[in-house]
Amino acid sequence: MTDNKQELLDRIEDALSTVRPHLHVDGGDVEVVELTDDMHVKVRWVGMCQSCSMSAMTLRAGIQEAIRGKIPEIIGVEAVN
Repeated sequence: MTDNKQELLDRIEDALSTVRPHLHVDGGDVEVVELTDDMHVKVRWVGMCQSCSMSAMTLRAGIQEAIRGKIPEIIGVEAVN
């Protein structure tokens, strides 16, 4: 993995750290699966977030906004589960 890609992944994790406390309250979390070459982040819901009916809204309003707010070069975020 290139240093630049690792730096981006570190920045993504930092952005997610602002959202994770809200997920943990409900017994859930999110993990980064992949940062694609075309600057899309793939995430996996874990815990209670896997079956939550609000996960699509959380992805758009929480996860994607947190990541893109700190890393504007990210084009999109999608859940793989």
